Amino acid sequence: MSAFIENDDLQIVQTGCDRSMSIFIIAEAGVNHNGDIHMAKRLVEEAAEAGADAVKFQSFKAASLVTKTAAKAAYQSLNSPWKIQFDMLKSLELDANAHLELIFYCNSLGIEFLSSPFDFESIELLKSLGLKTVKIPSGEIDNIPYLRRLVGFDKIILSTGMADLSDIETALLTLDPDRDRDVSVLHCNTQYPTPYEDVNLKAMLTIKNTFSVKVGYSDHTEGIEVSLAAAALGASVIEKHFTLDKTLPGPDHRASLDPRELKALVKGVRNIEKAMGSELKSTSPSEAANKLVVRKSIVAAREIRKGEMFDENNLAVKRPGTGISPKYWDMVVGSQAKRDYKADEFIEV
Repeated sequence: MSAFIENDDLQIVQTGCDRSMSIFIIAEAGVNHNGDIHMAKRLVEEAAEAGADAVKFQSFKAASLVTKTAAKAAYQSLNSPWKIQFDMLKSLELDANAHLELIFYCNSLGIEFLSSPFDFESIELLKSLGLKTVKIPSGEIDNIPYLRRLVGFDKIILSTGMADLSDIETALLTLDPDRDRDVSVLHCNTQYPTPYEDVNLKAMLTIKNTFSVKVGYSDHTEGIEVSLAAAALGASVIEKHFTLDKTLPGPDHRASLDPRELKALVKGVRNIEKAMGSELKSTSPSEAANKLVVRKSIVAAREIRKGEMFDENNLAVKRPGTGISPKYWDMVVGSQAKRDYKADEFIEV
C-alpha cells in the first residue's frame, strides 16, 4: 500500500451515512485533540453522537509546514503555552498510526474520517490510508504544487479564506481543469472568531454563480447562527470547529463549539433542510385540516325567502369554510334563492 502502513494487505473502507442529497456537516476537530489520541477519540464520539456526517482532523509535519522561527497568529497566542508556531504544531502532530486508529474508530461509530493535509508527506499519507475525500485548508489555495499533488482523491472540498475570485479560479483550474471532479467550494473567513460584520455570507452565492460549483461555508464565528443562515442560503457543506472544553490550552478551543452546541448546530441544519422543502406553493398535509376551520363560506346574513335575490345586504361571510368560498362572491350576488334560509345557513346555488 505505502511506506506509511506496515501491513500492505490492509484495506480500509470508510463508512458513514449516505447523505448525497443533504447538507454534509463536518465537525472540525482540527487540532483540538492537543496531540492526545484518547482526546481525539472522544472528539470522534461527540461528533458521531451529535449526528455529524464527518469528523475532520489536520494532518501535517511541523518541519514541512513552518519555519522554526515563524510567529503565531494572534488567535493562536490566546490560551496557548507555546511561544513559536513550530513548537505548537510539533506538539499537535498525529502520526500515521494515530490516523489509522482514528479511521477504524470512526468506522466503528458510523462517521466519516476526514483530514486536511498541510504538506506533501501528509497528502501521501491520506492517499495511502484510502481516503477518497480531501479538505483543502484556506492557506493552501494558492499553493500550485500542493494542489497538483491532490490527484487520486474523488472528492475535493476547498476552503477560500483570505481568497478573492481570481484565487478561486486559479485553484479550480489547477484542481479540476476538465470539470469532471466532485468539487465543493467553501466560503470562509480565517479570523478566529470571525466578527459578524466580516462574514460576508452572500459571497458564498457569488462563488456559486461565478463558477457553477457546489458551495458551502466553513464557519469560524461564535455560535451557530451563521452556519444556519448558510444552510438556508443553499450551502451543500457546513464545517464548524468543536472542542470538548473551550478552556483547554490550544489555539482553536476558544473559538470552537462545545458538544452541546454542536448537537444544536446539527439539529438546526437538519430542521432547516426539512423546512426548505420545494418551490411548489400549495396546502401542506399538516395544515389541510385547518383550511376548513379558518377559511370562510358565504352564509345568510338574515332570513332569506325563496325567490329573493342575493345581495350585499342579505349575505355574509363567516367561518367555517365548508360551504361556498367567498372567492365566488360575485357569482352568488344577483342570483335567486331557490329555498328559504335562516340566518347563518350556508348558501347554495
